[in-house]
Amino acid sequence: MTPTDLHVVLGAGPAGTTLSTELARRGHRVRLVDRRDDPPVPAGVEHVRADLSDADAATSATRGASVIYHCVNVAYHLQPRLLPGLGEAILTAAERQGARLVVLDTLYPYGEANGESLTEDTPWAATTVKGRLRADLDRRYLRAHEEGRVRVVAGRSADFYGPGVLNSTLGGAVFPAALTGGEVLTLLDTSLPHSYTYIRDVARGLATLGERPEGDGRIWHLPTVPARSTDEVLELVARAVGRPLRVHNLRRAEAYGPFDQTFMDSYAEMLYQHRIPQNMVSTAFEHQFGVFPTPLEEGIAQTLAWYREVLAGQWAAPQRADRSGPNPTA
Repeated sequence: MTPTDLHVVLGAGPAGTTLSTELARRGHRVRLVDRRDDPPVPAGVEHVRADLSDADAATSATRGASVIYHCVNVAYHLQPRLLPGLGEAILTAAERQGARLVVLDTLYPYGEANGESLTEDTPWAATTVKGRLRADLDRRYLRAHEEGRVRVVAGRSADFYGPGVLNSTLGGAVFPAALTGGEVLTLLDTSLPHSYTYIRDVARGLATLGERPEGDGRIWHLPTVPARSTDEVLELVARAVGRPLRVHNLRRAEAYGPFDQTFMDSYAEMLYQHRIPQNMVSTAFEHQFGVFPTPLEEGIAQTLAWYREVLAGQWAAPQRADRSGPNPTA
Protein backbone atom coordinates (compact mmCIF):
# COMPACT_ATOMS: atom_id res chain seq x y z
CA MET A 1 0.00 0.00 0.00
CA THR A 2 1.37 3.40 -1.00
CA PRO A 3 0.50 7.01 -0.10
CA THR A 4 -1.17 7.33 -3.53
CA ASP A 5 -3.90 4.87 -2.51
CA LEU A 6 -7.22 6.52 -1.77
CA HIS A 7 -8.52 6.03 1.78
CA VAL A 8 -12.22 6.89 2.15
CA VAL A 9 -13.57 7.62 5.61
CA LEU A 10 -17.32 7.33 6.10
CA GLY A 11 -18.75 9.54 8.84
CA ALA A 12 -17.56 12.98 9.98
CA GLY A 13 -18.08 12.63 13.73
CA PRO A 14 -15.14 12.73 16.14
CA ALA A 15 -13.77 9.33 15.06
CA GLY A 16 -14.08 9.90 11.32
CA THR A 17 -12.67 13.42 11.45
CA THR A 18 -9.75 12.45 13.68
CA LEU A 19 -9.05 9.42 11.48
CA SER A 20 -9.06 11.59 8.35
CA THR A 21 -6.50 13.86 9.97
CA GLU A 22 -4.32 10.88 10.92
CA LEU A 23 -4.46 9.34 7.45
CA ALA A 24 -3.58 12.67 5.80
CA ARG A 25 -0.70 13.07 8.25
CA ARG A 26 0.58 9.68 7.10
CA GLY A 27 0.64 10.92 3.51
CA HIS A 28 -2.46 9.18 2.13
CA ARG A 29 -5.02 10.66 -0.21
CA VAL A 30 -8.14 10.97 1.93
CA ARG A 31 -11.81 11.49 1.18
CA LEU A 32 -14.31 12.14 3.98
CA VAL A 33 -17.92 11.21 3.22
CA ASP A 34 -20.82 12.54 5.27
CA ARG A 35 -24.50 13.30 4.75
CA ARG A 36 -24.05 17.00 5.51
CA ASP A 37 -22.93 19.80 3.21
CA ASP A 38 -20.40 21.32 5.60
CA PRO A 39 -18.94 18.91 8.16
CA PRO A 40 -15.60 19.79 9.81
CA VAL A 41 -13.16 18.66 7.12
CA PRO A 42 -9.44 18.56 7.99
CA ALA A 43 -6.98 20.41 5.77
CA GLY A 44 -5.94 18.45 2.70
CA VAL A 45 -8.94 16.10 2.88
CA GLU A 46 -11.54 15.88 0.10
CA HIS A 47 -15.20 16.00 1.13
CA VAL A 48 -18.12 14.26 -0.59
CA ARG A 49 -21.74 14.47 0.55
CA ALA A 50 -23.73 11.24 0.30
CA ASP A 51 -26.55 9.24 1.87
CA LEU A 52 -24.58 6.16 2.82
CA SER A 53 -27.70 4.11 3.51
CA ASP A 54 -28.17 3.95 -0.28
CA ALA A 55 -25.84 1.39 -1.88
CA ASP A 56 -25.58 3.27 -5.18
CA ALA A 57 -24.82 6.57 -3.44
CA ALA A 58 -22.27 4.84 -1.22
CA THR A 59 -20.67 3.26 -4.29
CA SER A 60 -20.41 6.61 -6.04
CA ALA A 61 -18.98 8.33 -2.97
CA THR A 62 -16.30 5.67 -2.50
CA ARG A 63 -15.23 5.39 -6.15
CA GLY A 64 -11.51 4.66 -6.45
CA ALA A 65 -11.06 3.65 -2.82
CA SER A 66 -8.46 1.09 -1.84
CA VAL A 67 -9.57 1.18 1.80
CA ILE A 68 -12.95 2.23 3.22
CA TYR A 69 -13.39 3.05 6.92
CA HIS A 70 -16.88 2.64 8.36
CA CYS A 71 -17.14 5.23 11.14
CA VAL A 72 -20.80 6.10 10.56
CA ASN A 73 -23.37 6.26 13.29
CA VAL A 74 -26.94 7.48 13.60
CA ALA A 75 -29.09 8.89 16.39
CA TYR A 76 -29.04 6.40 19.22
CA HIS A 77 -32.75 5.63 19.32
CA LEU A 78 -32.75 4.99 15.55
CA GLN A 79 -29.86 2.53 15.51
CA PRO A 80 -31.88 -0.73 15.53
CA ARG A 81 -33.86 0.46 12.53
CA LEU A 82 -31.12 2.11 10.49
CA LEU A 83 -27.75 0.47 11.18
CA PRO A 84 -28.44 -2.89 9.45
CA GLY A 85 -29.31 -1.23 6.13
CA LEU A 86 -26.43 1.18 6.46
CA GLY A 87 -24.00 -1.67 7.07
CA GLU A 88 -25.24 -3.64 4.07
CA ALA A 89 -25.01 -0.59 1.78
CA ILE A 90 -21.41 0.00 2.89
CA LEU A 91 -20.53 -3.67 2.38
CA THR A 92 -22.00 -3.49 -1.11
CA ALA A 93 -20.00 -0.36 -1.92
CA ALA A 94 -16.76 -1.95 -0.69
CA GLU A 95 -17.45 -5.07 -2.73
CA ARG A 96 -18.11 -3.07 -5.89
CA GLN A 97 -14.91 -1.06 -5.39
CA GLY A 98 -12.78 -4.09 -4.53
CA ALA A 99 -11.75 -2.14 -1.43
CA ARG A 100 -10.83 -3.39 2.00
CA LEU A 101 -13.32 -2.42 4.73
CA VAL A 102 -12.20 -1.28 8.19
CA VAL A 103 -15.09 -1.13 10.68
CA LEU A 104 -15.11 0.88 13.90
CA ASP A 105 -16.93 -1.19 16.52
CA THR A 106 -18.08 -1.05 20.15
CA LEU A 107 -17.94 -3.31 23.21
CA TYR A 108 -21.69 -3.88 23.10
CA PRO A 109 -21.56 -7.47 21.76
CA TYR A 110 -19.90 -8.67 24.98
CA GLY A 111 -22.87 -7.69 27.10
CA GLU A 112 -22.39 -8.59 30.76
CA ALA A 113 -19.50 -10.97 30.09
CA ASN A 114 -16.37 -11.01 32.27
CA GLY A 115 -15.87 -7.27 32.39
CA GLU A 116 -12.68 -7.48 34.42
CA SER A 117 -10.76 -8.70 31.37
CA LEU A 118 -12.44 -8.15 28.03
CA THR A 119 -10.28 -9.62 25.25
CA GLU A 120 -11.02 -10.54 21.66
CA ASP A 121 -11.74 -14.07 22.91
CA THR A 122 -14.43 -12.98 25.38
CA PRO A 123 -17.79 -14.60 24.49
CA TRP A 124 -20.45 -12.39 22.94
CA ALA A 125 -23.08 -12.47 25.67
CA ALA A 126 -25.22 -9.45 24.78
CA THR A 127 -28.88 -9.60 25.75
CA THR A 128 -29.85 -5.97 25.05
CA VAL A 129 -31.39 -4.82 21.77
CA LYS A 130 -28.36 -2.75 20.81
CA GLY A 131 -25.88 -5.35 22.00
CA ARG A 132 -27.47 -8.07 19.88
CA LEU A 133 -27.69 -5.60 17.00
CA ARG A 134 -23.95 -4.92 17.10
CA ALA A 135 -23.16 -8.62 17.39
CA ASP A 136 -25.36 -9.38 14.37
CA LEU A 137 -23.67 -6.65 12.37
CA ASP A 138 -20.23 -7.98 13.28
CA ARG A 139 -21.21 -11.48 12.20
CA ARG A 140 -22.42 -10.06 8.91
CA TYR A 141 -19.13 -8.22 8.31
CA LEU A 142 -17.03 -11.27 9.17
CA ARG A 143 -19.22 -13.53 7.05
CA ALA A 144 -18.68 -11.22 4.06
CA HIS A 145 -14.93 -11.67 4.60
CA GLU A 146 -15.21 -15.46 4.92
CA GLU A 147 -17.29 -15.64 1.75
CA GLY A 148 -14.71 -13.63 -0.18
CA ARG A 149 -17.05 -10.72 -0.87
CA VAL A 150 -14.97 -8.08 0.93
CA ARG A 151 -11.76 -8.10 2.93
CA VAL A 152 -12.89 -6.90 6.36
CA VAL A 153 -11.25 -6.03 9.65
CA ALA A 154 -12.84 -4.41 12.72
CA GLY A 155 -11.45 -2.39 15.61
CA ARG A 156 -13.35 -2.19 18.87
CA SER A 157 -13.15 0.83 21.14
CA ALA A 158 -14.32 1.57 24.67
CA ASP A 159 -16.00 4.89 25.49
CA PHE A 160 -14.29 7.72 23.63
CA TYR A 161 -12.62 10.71 25.20
CA GLY A 162 -10.35 13.35 23.73
CA PRO A 163 -10.31 16.46 21.54
CA GLY A 164 -13.56 16.77 19.60
CA VAL A 165 -15.46 14.25 21.71
CA LEU A 166 -18.62 15.74 23.18
CA ASN A 167 -21.10 12.88 23.50
CA SER A 168 -19.35 10.52 25.87
CA THR A 169 -19.51 9.75 29.58
CA LEU A 170 -16.03 11.31 29.60
CA GLY A 171 -16.83 14.25 27.37
CA GLY A 172 -19.17 17.21 27.40
CA ALA A 173 -20.69 16.34 30.76
CA VAL A 174 -17.25 16.40 32.43
CA PHE A 175 -14.59 18.66 30.94
CA PRO A 176 -16.43 22.01 30.56
CA ALA A 177 -17.67 21.80 34.16
CA ALA A 178 -14.21 20.78 35.36
CA LEU A 179 -12.75 23.89 33.74
CA THR A 180 -15.44 26.32 34.88
CA GLY A 181 -16.20 25.00 38.36
CA GLY A 182 -19.57 23.66 37.32
CA GLU A 183 -21.15 20.34 38.17
CA VAL A 184 -19.51 17.26 36.64
CA LEU A 185 -22.12 14.58 35.89
CA THR A 186 -21.46 10.85 36.26
CA LEU A 187 -23.46 7.63 36.00
CA LEU A 188 -24.06 4.95 38.64
CA ASP A 189 -21.03 3.20 40.21
CA THR A 190 -17.95 5.30 39.51
CA SER A 191 -15.78 3.20 41.83
CA LEU A 192 -15.62 0.37 39.27
CA PRO A 193 -12.88 0.00 36.65
CA HIS A 194 -14.07 1.46 33.34
CA SER A 195 -12.17 1.65 30.05
CA TYR A 196 -11.86 4.88 28.11
CA THR A 197 -10.19 4.99 24.69
CA TYR A 198 -8.42 8.17 23.57
CA ILE A 199 -9.86 9.35 20.27
CA ARG A 200 -6.45 9.84 18.66
CA ASP A 201 -5.58 6.24 19.59
CA VAL A 202 -8.80 5.16 17.87
CA ALA A 203 -7.58 6.97 14.77
CA ARG A 204 -4.05 5.55 14.96
CA GLY A 205 -5.45 2.07 15.46
CA LEU A 206 -7.87 2.24 12.54
CA ALA A 207 -5.25 3.79 10.26
CA THR A 208 -2.87 0.98 11.18
CA LEU A 209 -5.51 -1.64 10.33
CA GLY A 210 -6.04 0.17 7.03
CA GLU A 211 -2.34 -0.04 6.22
CA ARG A 212 -1.73 -3.56 7.52
CA PRO A 213 -3.88 -6.15 5.69
CA GLU A 214 -2.32 -9.02 7.64
CA GLY A 215 -4.84 -8.15 10.35
CA ASP A 216 -7.87 -8.81 8.14
CA GLY A 217 -10.63 -11.25 8.90
CA ARG A 218 -11.00 -10.62 12.61
CA ILE A 219 -11.84 -8.12 15.34
CA TRP A 220 -9.13 -6.25 17.26
CA HIS A 221 -9.26 -4.15 20.41
CA LEU A 222 -7.89 -0.70 19.61
CA PRO A 223 -5.11 0.65 21.87
CA THR A 224 -6.60 1.43 25.28
CA VAL A 225 -4.91 1.91 28.65
CA PRO A 226 -5.77 -0.58 31.42
CA ALA A 227 -9.03 0.42 33.05
CA ARG A 228 -9.08 2.62 36.11
CA SER A 229 -12.14 3.61 38.09
CA THR A 230 -14.02 6.66 36.90
CA ASP A 231 -13.31 8.16 40.33
CA GLU A 232 -9.57 7.83 39.64
CA VAL A 233 -9.96 9.33 36.17
CA LEU A 234 -11.85 12.30 37.61
CA GLU A 235 -9.12 12.76 40.22
CA LEU A 236 -6.62 13.06 37.36
CA VAL A 237 -8.86 15.69 35.77
CA ALA A 238 -9.07 17.54 39.10
CA ARG A 239 -5.28 17.57 39.43
CA ALA A 240 -4.93 18.84 35.87
CA VAL A 241 -7.31 21.77 36.44
CA GLY A 242 -5.89 22.47 39.89
CA ARG A 243 -9.06 22.19 41.98
CA PRO A 244 -11.50 19.58 43.29
CA LEU A 245 -14.43 18.73 41.06
CA ARG A 246 -18.06 19.19 41.99
CA VAL A 247 -19.55 15.82 41.04
CA HIS A 248 -23.21 14.89 40.74
CA ASN A 249 -23.91 11.19 40.30
CA LEU A 250 -27.03 10.09 38.41
CA ARG A 251 -28.66 6.87 39.52
CA ARG A 252 -31.13 6.40 36.68
CA ALA A 253 -31.58 7.14 32.98
CA GLU A 254 -32.40 10.84 33.04
CA ALA A 255 -31.30 13.61 30.71
CA TYR A 256 -27.87 15.02 31.56
CA GLY A 257 -25.05 16.95 29.91
CA PRO A 258 -25.21 16.48 26.13
CA PHE A 259 -27.77 13.64 26.43
CA ASP A 260 -31.48 14.44 26.15
CA GLN A 261 -34.30 12.28 27.47
CA THR A 262 -34.91 10.64 24.08
CA PHE A 263 -31.35 9.40 24.10
CA MET A 264 -31.41 8.34 27.75
CA ASP A 265 -34.63 6.38 27.32
CA SER A 266 -32.89 4.40 24.58
CA TYR A 267 -29.66 4.10 26.56
CA ALA A 268 -31.38 2.75 29.69
CA GLU A 269 -30.82 -0.88 28.65
CA MET A 270 -27.08 -0.22 28.44
CA LEU A 271 -26.71 1.09 32.00
CA TYR A 272 -25.31 -2.28 33.03
CA GLN A 273 -21.99 -0.94 31.72
CA HIS A 274 -21.91 1.33 34.76
CA ARG A 275 -22.89 -1.39 37.22
CA ILE A 276 -20.14 -3.89 36.38
CA PRO A 277 -16.37 -3.63 35.78
CA GLN A 278 -15.36 -2.92 32.19
CA ASN A 279 -11.70 -3.42 31.39
CA MET A 280 -10.95 -3.69 27.68
CA VAL A 281 -7.57 -5.36 27.07
CA SER A 282 -5.75 -4.31 23.89
CA THR A 283 -2.43 -6.14 24.30
CA ALA A 284 -3.05 -8.35 21.23
CA PHE A 285 -3.16 -5.26 19.00
CA GLU A 286 -0.19 -3.68 20.73
CA HIS A 287 1.98 -6.77 20.29
CA GLN A 288 0.89 -7.38 16.68
CA PHE A 289 1.25 -3.84 15.36
CA GLY A 290 3.53 -2.08 17.84
CA VAL A 291 0.98 0.68 18.52
CA PHE A 292 0.43 1.55 22.17
CA PRO A 293 -2.16 3.70 23.94
CA THR A 294 -1.57 7.26 25.03
CA PRO A 295 -1.07 7.54 28.80
CA LEU A 296 -4.26 8.70 30.48
CA GLU A 297 -2.60 11.74 32.02
CA GLU A 298 -1.38 12.91 28.61
CA GLY A 299 -4.74 12.29 26.97
CA ILE A 300 -6.56 14.24 29.66
CA ALA A 301 -4.15 17.17 29.30
CA GLN A 302 -4.74 17.31 25.53
CA THR A 303 -8.49 17.00 26.01
CA LEU A 304 -8.58 19.85 28.50
CA ALA A 305 -6.54 22.00 26.13
CA TRP A 306 -9.12 21.41 23.38
CA TYR A 307 -12.04 22.20 25.67
CA ARG A 308 -10.31 25.39 26.83
CA GLU A 309 -10.17 26.53 23.22
CA VAL A 310 -13.82 25.68 22.69
CA LEU A 311 -14.87 27.54 25.82
CA ALA A 312 -12.75 30.52 24.81
CA GLY A 313 -14.47 30.65 21.45
CA GLN A 314 -11.25 29.96 19.56
CA TRP A 315 -12.73 26.90 17.84
CA ALA A 316 -15.08 28.39 15.27
CA ALA A 317 -16.90 25.14 14.47
CA PRO A 318 -16.56 22.45 17.17
CA GLN A 319 -17.43 18.97 16.03
CA ARG A 320 -21.14 18.36 16.07
CA ALA A 321 -23.09 16.81 18.88
CA ASP A 322 -24.74 13.94 17.01
CA ARG A 323 -26.19 12.26 20.12
CA SER A 324 -24.71 8.93 19.09
CA GLY A 325 -24.12 7.91 22.69
CA PRO A 326 -21.54 7.25 25.36
CA ASN A 327 -19.72 4.79 23.12
CA PRO A 328 -20.11 6.63 19.80
CA THR A 329 -18.72 5.34 16.55
CA ALA A 330 -19.07 8.47 14.54
